[in-house]
Amino acid sequence: MKAPTLENESVKLSLLDLSNYSHLETVAKEKDLIFYSPSDISTPEKLRSYVQVAVDGYYHKTIIPFIVYDKKKESYAGSTRFGLINWKNKVLHIGWTWIGHSFQGTGLNANMKFLMLQYTFETLGFEKVEFRIDERNNKSRRAVEKLGATLEGILRKDTLMKDGFKRSTCCYGILKEEWPSIKTNLQNTIKNN
Repeated sequence: MKAPTLENESVKLSLLDLSNYSHLETVAKEKDLIFYSPSDISTPEKLRSYVQVAVDGYYHKTIIPFIVYDKKKESYAGSTRFGLINWKNKVLHIGWTWIGHSFQGTGLNANMKFLMLQYTFETLGFEKVEFRIDERNNKSRRAVEKLGATLEGILRKDTLMKDGFKRSTCCYGILKEEWPSIKTNLQNTIKNN
């Protein structure tokens, strides 16, 4: 499996691995950047471990991790990935997304999601994209709903967080047949940013 490089005039997503993750060390230290995630990236060692898990998944063909480069700010912004890739059923998850606070609200995330959804549906020919979000994370929930994803259900108390809290996870989905109208809406959003 060869990882794609996904890019437009605003963002470049390329394979995240142990040779380039250090570009993210400063961003990863930002306070509460991944508060709603069970992962920990707060130190260089923890970030490296986080990336190692993604690299292992890449070699097992279940994850494609990306490092995010903001072309307008000429700076590395964070990370995102395709995960839980089910090649047989043609379903994958988009998530594990975090970008520095200064990149949030700039349209960068909409550009990232557009490229990832386009690749999933138009290149891979997958049937469905899923997003899993902490029920308490209203900012991320609104962002995914703005994309056009449908809330399919809530998994109650299914994930153990770093602080011992058992979170409930909202499951959102986009089907292949919904992509054309979502694509048009996202293109308009990107154009207006």
